[in-house]
Amino acid sequence: MKKNDRFSVRYLAMIGMFAALAFVLTWATRPIPKVAGILSYDPKDAVVVIAGFLLGPLASLIISVLSSFIEFLSISDTGLIGFLMNVVSTCSFAVPAAFFYQKHRSMKGAVLSLAIGVTSMAACMVAWNYIVTPIYMEVERAQVAAMLGKVFLPFNLVKGGLNAGLALLLYKPLTAALRKARLALPSPSEHKGRFHLGFTLFALAVFVTFTLLLLVMLKVI
Repeated sequence: MKKNDRFSVRYLAMIGMFAALAFVLTWATRPIPKVAGILSYDPKDAVVVIAGFLLGPLASLIISVLSSFIEFLSISDTGLIGFLMNVVSTCSFAVPAAFFYQKHRSMKGAVLSLAIGVTSMAACMVAWNYIVTPIYMEVERAQVAAMLGKVFLPFNLVKGGLNAGLALLLYKPLTAALRKARLALPSPSEHKGRFHLGFTLFALAVFVTFTLLLLVMLKVI
């Protein structure tokens, strides 16, 4: 997204569309059980990071706040603390990834940017869970500290890995659809889009692997 396109009608339309899609995915995955009774998986981070790849890191920030706020007003049962943690979690994943991808617009750059996003989110959420979760759960901080390495860190690594795989799978078809609808413009610096079987299989392997890990955490398998 060029600077002179920022806050154009096209830009604002895409912000609204991605925010709506992120919320719909959150709503659709609400039946998924919570890990340890408090940690919910939803795929909206994949949508938000794709928006960041297309529109820049500021878009990821705006969409994260918008979709989390809609969730807070409609379907959330975690109040302001849940809204805050949603925004922090999504931004810590999508914004660093979008920053890196702006400078490295290639398949390798996409993979590295998502790896950075997963690492950033996992580290950030360990800190924020240590600070905020004792207030939310009304327990001693020592109890939460004991869960950081056993519950919070593994969950956020699995959640991030799953959404990274989903973003890799969805990026090409979603951007192609947006460009066909003339909502997104072709980028001369971005890798061009013939089908790459190896990359698609890699993305699928990442997605399936972290899906299975989530099922293990949920004690489904």
